[in-house]
Amino acid sequence: MSLSMYQASVPVFVRALTNLRHVLQKGEAHAKAKYVGDAVLLQTRLIPDMLPLVKQVQIACDMACRGSARLAGEEPKSFEDNEATMAEVYDRIDRAIAYVQSFPAERIDGSEDRAIHLKMRSGELHLQGQAYLLQYLLPNLYFHCTTAYNLFRGMGVEIGKTDFIGAL
Repeated sequence: MSLSMYQASVPVFVRALTNLRHVLQKGEAHAKAKYVGDAVLLQTRLIPDMLPLVKQVQIACDMACRGSARLAGEEPKSFEDNEATMAEVYDRIDRAIAYVQSFPAERIDGSEDRAIHLKMRSGELHLQGQAYLLQYLLPNLYFHCTTAYNLFRGMGVEIGKTDFIGAL
């Protein structure tokens, strides 16, 4: 049996976002124990020219949501980037998971050769569905989830690989 585009995308996106939520909850608990408020936590960066934690989460959610929609041949739903509290960040993740899960397998399966066109700051990107998923979406999703994880590791939060990848 071969791996379908749906199996390689939606369940993977949901797992990554679910695990990101778990890492954020552990990080939030650590921050609260140190009397660090949401505003400071959400603006945490590893270095000054890097995007803050809140933006890492927003981009991870956007990768999953927009990716699912594009693979399904639909115009992606837009989420406003206005989260100012951890509760709002969790809500964003929950809404993203629900949106990703709203795409049935039959809409995504067979999208290997679907033309995907993205307008980026650096120009336009043209990929077929499988390359879009494997070479663009998944690396970007994991990059932003990993960056959020690393922000918390840098703060001393006791998290490990199992927190990031989840229990098997």
